[in-house]
Amino acid sequence: MFRPLSITLCLLASVSAVEKTFLNPIAEGADPWVVKNGKQYVWCASEGNRGIALWVSDRLTSLGQKHVVWTAPDSGPYAKEVWAPEIHLLDGKWHVYFAASDGNNANHLAYVLRSRDADPLSPYTLHGPFATGDGADGKSPNIWAIDMTVLEVGGKRYAIWSGWDDPGTDKQFLYIAPMKSPTELSGPRVLLAKNDEYLWERTEEKQESRGLAEGPQVLQNGGKTFVTYSTAASWLPTYKLGMLELTGKDPLDPKSWTKRPEPVFKSTDQTFGTGHSCFVKSLDDKEWWHVFHAKRDKGAGWRRAVFVQPFTFAADGQPDFGKPVAPGTPLPFPSGESLPTPQLPVSTDLTKGYPKGFSYYGHLQFLSVEKDGMHLGTIPEKPVNDYRSGEKLVLDGGDFTDFEASTTLRFVKGDRDAGLLFRVTQPSVGFDAQSGYFAGLIPRDKAVVLGKMDGKGWKEVARASVDIPAGKEHQLGVIAKGPEIKVTLGGKEVLTASDDSHAAGTVGLRVVDTHASFGDLKVRALGGR
Repeated sequence: MFRPLSITLCLLASVSAVEKTFLNPIAEGADPWVVKNGKQYVWCASEGNRGIALWVSDRLTSLGQKHVVWTAPDSGPYAKEVWAPEIHLLDGKWHVYFAASDGNNANHLAYVLRSRDADPLSPYTLHGPFATGDGADGKSPNIWAIDMTVLEVGGKRYAIWSGWDDPGTDKQFLYIAPMKSPTELSGPRVLLAKNDEYLWERTEEKQESRGLAEGPQVLQNGGKTFVTYSTAASWLPTYKLGMLELTGKDPLDPKSWTKRPEPVFKSTDQTFGTGHSCFVKSLDDKEWWHVFHAKRDKGAGWRRAVFVQPFTFAADGQPDFGKPVAPGTPLPFPSGESLPTPQLPVSTDLTKGYPKGFSYYGHLQFLSVEKDGMHLGTIPEKPVNDYRSGEKLVLDGGDFTDFEASTTLRFVKGDRDAGLLFRVTQPSVGFDAQSGYFAGLIPRDKAVVLGKMDGKGWKEVARASVDIPAGKEHQLGVIAKGPEIKVTLGGKEVLTASDDSHAAGTVGLRVVDTHASFGDLKVRALGGR
């Protein structure tokens, strides 16, 4: 049984919900890579260390739609630890460079997937491993390699990667080699630079700790060529960017490269463990944007999230990356980018696959599309660097004031909150990292709850007792008209409240420390069909 509850609160109305800014972090993940493809962006990410996914988006501030393009075999030399993939369009086909192993880190080598044609979502074939070791053939022996990227300069093509100096040493340096084709090297590797010339390149920034260089990324602008690299410890807040500049004519000659004596991008008290960057232009080519990951906490570990922020070049042609933006800081959208403007009614069948026009905020492995709909908060058997963050799926650009919204949900595992977000603006990764309202069911409390968030915290507005039978589908709805908010369950009103903190915004789905499936999401204007 349920007990209807009515409550009234008088608060200041929110400003216009039309969004002109976004917030970081925009996604969970590490070693981010994104490339512009016409009027879209293609993101590339490891799929739980067992595959590779491409996310296609019309915005740099959202990953967009997910497409798994390759799944590792159950066993073998490239079956596990699929790390740091990045996608490049070379010779009319897409190439995804990545590292993989048999489950033993010491056996990591570099591989590449090549697409059938110029469509990044076309089928891929596997090539490799690359010959990243010693000897004339690069395989005498082949040696540990990760983070391979491509440099094109002077009409020639080169591969740059992070590798061990000898088998089993666990000492990472940057290497370069010429490429015969996008799938094959044509010469022996060359050590680009030492990894411990400066104290800040050492893992703990102490003389007794080892140097480390990884995550090389090419940045070219105004006739200059730079290679940033991540240094110190990826598992500690000391992670940062160093930079090499090609000041000579031959990229294969270490003397042609000049290293900056100071890091070019490093942690702050609020954003730390920053590194493994990539660089991309805005849709209209007017701005440069820096894409990087940062740690979620200051303890040792690899729980990270993705940030994007603009950067510029100084008068002398040197990049100026500035300081890492703090989480939750409003930034203007990249030039030429804007949110879509969906109109009511909205009707999304979540049993048909990943929906277009939505953005997901949460650990990438905690989202799955099954026959019964979209699953939020699902935890695989062996999650990678996992953390909870109030996983949510949000309709892009909705600016709705008075409406009815509903969803069909089922609790799969856990007994915490699951339900509807509404009148939401500026979502990002985090439990309460959005402004707006949430109406949800809480099985452990046998309650329906209505609350509000301001991007930093949660405040309960009202709750009521309801029956939430286990294993059953629940039709949860919201009716919002001005400050008046009604929550329905199975078509029956169970809670009424008045609150004017948020006047307009979009809608979405959210879970809190639980796993639930959602079959649909419907929104219509009041009195509409």
